[in-house]
Amino acid sequence: MGNYARFPLVLRAGGGATVIDADGKSYLDFTAGIAVSALGHADARLVKAIADQAGRLIHVSNLYYNEPQIRLAEWLVAHSFADRVFFCNSGAEANEAAIKLARKFAQETRGQGCFEIISAQGSFHGRTMATVTATGQEKYQKGFEPLLPGFRYVPYDDAAALSKAITPQTAAVLLEPIQGEGGVRIPKSGYLAEVRKRCDRSGALLILDEVQTGMGRTGDLFAYEQTGAAPDILTLAKGLGGGVPIGAMLARASVARVFTPGSHASTFGGNPLACAAALAVAGRMTAPFLSRVRKQGEALLAGLARLQKQTGLIEAVRGVGLMAAIDLSPAAPPALSIIERAAENGLLLNRTSERTLRFVPPLIITKAEIWSMLTILGEILDSPS
Repeated sequence: MGNYARFPLVLRAGGGATVIDADGKSYLDFTAGIAVSALGHADARLVKAIADQAGRLIHVSNLYYNEPQIRLAEWLVAHSFADRVFFCNSGAEANEAAIKLARKFAQETRGQGCFEIISAQGSFHGRTMATVTATGQEKYQKGFEPLLPGFRYVPYDDAAALSKAITPQTAAVLLEPIQGEGGVRIPKSGYLAEVRKRCDRSGALLILDEVQTGMGRTGDLFAYEQTGAAPDILTLAKGLGGGVPIGAMLARASVARVFTPGSHASTFGGNPLACAAALAVAGRMTAPFLSRVRKQGEALLAGLARLQKQTGLIEAVRGVGLMAAIDLSPAAPPALSIIERAAENGLLLNRTSERTLRFVPPLIITKAEIWSMLTILGEILDSPS
């Protein structure tokens, strides 16, 4: 169907942070499948884990237990605030499950009138009817009205506005620690900690959407670790499977208890193949690996800041870990034009708007590859025509 504005590239192979098209041309990949391919392309250990599991058992459904699912759930619980995990297939499904869990918990503990979800303007939570309603951007909602009732929006990074919006009908507050599709918008220090306090006072649950920020993207396993504000529910996907579709919703036991048999389900959720892939990714999320992500992220931001000074065509540079963005000045070419020229020069980039470029390379990116990206981007900005 025509719902993707694709670039005229057929990608057929890759290795590390490089992909190769059907004509044999190589590209330095700074999109990583939209922050998905955390270990890059054709990572040997990930490939082996998938192949070994495919040779044993691919799918059995959740009528039965399977070992990779159990091991992955144990790992996620051991490395987070959570006590329970629900597996699904995508970030949208994880957020859908989180919304359902929050509403069910609120109505069982606080009454039938408690069902509202507050999210932020500029957010992105998925493409299902519930998650597109939760998304605070009209461009994603247009044409799908009427949206679901019970969702309200507040300005991002404004704890006072959020506090005013919370009512006895508020079941949960749903936020991204960093707004990815919103342009890598990073809140002020203390924002999420203040949101946590206000949720505690009101009885509302705090849901953090870490679909894009989770699994090492910011230099910590989860972005909430940098804020001192542990959520009640957290959602994951993207980097969790290293390219194999998998999502997860994590929750405290006190909240998860309202999900009983029949409450929610997923045929493919947590199947052995996807969980084996995720375990291979999880096994790489060591302290040295995350430290390296932070260092490479510092190199990326420093290089973008140099370009800002050199070209005068960049209004802002921001990022955490290997999740960064630049806002282009009015004098710069549109983001799409830069992306097209970058592809001609063997570089894959991504945009979140006409004036914002986003950089989410594989977490195994090297400083030499960062320098190569900066060189290509700098040459494009130096010759905007």
